[in-house]
Amino acid sequence: MKKVLIAVSLVALLAACSSPVKLDDVPVVDKSATVVTPNAGANTDGAGVAKGAVAPVDLSKNNNDSLMQLSSRVIYFDYDSFVIRQEFQTVIESHAKFIKSDKNRKVVIEGHTDERGGREYNLALGQKRAEAVRKALSLLGVVEGQIEAVSFGKEKPAVLGSSDAAMEKNRRAEISYR
Repeated sequence: MKKVLIAVSLVALLAACSSPVKLDDVPVVDKSATVVTPNAGANTDGAGVAKGAVAPVDLSKNNNDSLMQLSSRVIYFDYDSFVIRQEFQTVIESHAKFIKSDKNRKVVIEGHTDERGGREYNLALGQKRAEAVRKALSLLGVVEGQIEAVSFGKEKPAVLGSSDAAMEKNRRAEISYR
């Protein structure tokens, strides 16, 4: 009976893994919006690149603002606040777009505070900051299962010191990809 059950589950697993999509017949669209299909030309593709050759990538055509926003992974907060400032909205939108592009991508939002306040208060405030960013990402369409919010409170400062500038850099939420 076990052998029959194992054989049936193996067949079901293999059937679930099959796909009706034929990858060899899918047309490719290049950046100039011309469609290149397999076997379109004898020695070149539709864009004039020799078959088997790699076409150069022009990064100047990409949205450099979006790339810059994605490179920024820190959202700063005002003193004793977990309200996301308007200036960081484009950063969150860029990360939301990036996370949504791959359903297997996971992200952890780490909430931090400055050194003022007690340990429990700062852990709670750091969690509220992380949850604020998590909520903003989910409102932009990121699946809840891809995001985790954690708090470190004042335990992991970005900058050591008691100056206003140091404390300002420590009131943050960091986006970390896993």
